Amino acid sequence: MASYNKVLLMGNLTKDPELRYTPQGTAVANLRLAVNRKYRTKDQELKEEVCFITAVVWSKQAETCNQYLHKGSSLFVEGRLQSRSWEDNTGAKRSVIEVRAERVQFMGSPGQAKPLSPASLAQPEVLAEEPSSESTWLAESEDETHEG
Repeated sequence: MASYNKVLLMGNLTKDPELRYTPQGTAVANLRLAVNRKYRTKDQELKEEVCFITAVVWSKQAETCNQYLHKGSSLFVEGRLQSRSWEDNTGAKRSVIEVRAERVQFMGSPGQAKPLSPASLAQPEVLAEEPSSESTWLAESEDETHEG
């Protein structure tokens, strides 16, 4: 049985990267992307649809994305789909499919680092211990990051 899990996306950030750290100190950032698609209907009417996707970036790459990217930045993401599930505070089962970014390339003209605000100078958020399925996912993702 053959399988192949590869994602290539080019889009714009809908908000600034969300950087946080695992209890072990590994950086992880969520990049919220908007990917646009333009097409024509059978009646030759021009339509546009937008797909909103979260890409998860780990380690030094997460810190670099947080430093240089901001809302509206264009980027190219190469990675794979990854699903995870957990129980929320109410006990309801939740699940999500995200892109586990393996490579992020900044598009367009190189810009300056985003300006520092008092909030960005504060200590970064540390991930609270989530239910075991979430913790397992974080540990597995961290282990894969450190594999040769």
